[in-house]
Amino acid sequence: MNVVADMLLTELTPLVIWGSLLVMTVPAVLLLGSPHVLREPGRALRELFAALRRMKPARPSPQQAADAVRFAAEVRVAADRAVAAAEQWRRRWEHANQQQDLDWQAWIDADARLRDSRAAAAFRLSWSAPSCAEYAERERFLHRTVATAVERGDLPAAALADALAGRNGWDARLHPLEQQLVVDRAVAAYRRRRYDLSAQAEQAAWNDADAAEGAARALRRTAQEAAAGAVGLRLPLPAGAARGARTRLVPVSAM
Repeated sequence: MNVVADMLLTELTPLVIWGSLLVMTVPAVLLLGSPHVLREPGRALRELFAALRRMKPARPSPQQAADAVRFAAEVRVAADRAVAAAEQWRRRWEHANQQQDLDWQAWIDADARLRDSRAAAAFRLSWSAPSCAEYAERERFLHRTVATAVERGDLPAAALADALAGRNGWDARLHPLEQQLVVDRAVAAYRRRRYDLSAQAEQAAWNDADAAEGAARALRRTAQEAAAGAVGLRLPLPAGAARGARTRLVPVSAM
């Protein structure tokens, strides 16, 4: 072991002096790294200390913290409302979807009856002018058949008025098999229109529900980010705000 090492290990005073010199030379080395330091050392030191202060994160003002907390609470309320609205739009779509299924089945059933009526009408007797009694009976048959279809919802109410007036294709002189064919043809066409309308309503309801769910997801994310930002300020949130951001903002059911 040489003399210098032995002195440093046995005497504390030289060690302290050397350590102090090393610490004091660090800023000097940093300052000498820039050419303008030799001309304006005081200004360079001020700039160095200012840079060190800027590196320290600034503490938010009370007003900024209060605004962040208020924003987090307001967005949470908006997200809750958006979730509830999305659920309502989903229920509307489910109702529209059920109605579409019902209208589809009604159209299929009407089309099946129409095929049966076509087959039955093919075996009717040759046409001949009915007597007065036969005409009265055919007229009553037509009115009863149309009224029954209207009561079932297979025809609109206006169809009965047309049948009673003998207009828009309703002819009491036809044979009952032909009258039944006319009725079933009208029912199938009406049920097809009803299905087309319900299909359009279902698609519109689906689009509304999908848009509502997307808005709810966006607001939910914003609420979670706002709550996290307010918590990051190390200030207390309103009662239930942080908890609500984690528990109340539940995902909307998949659509």
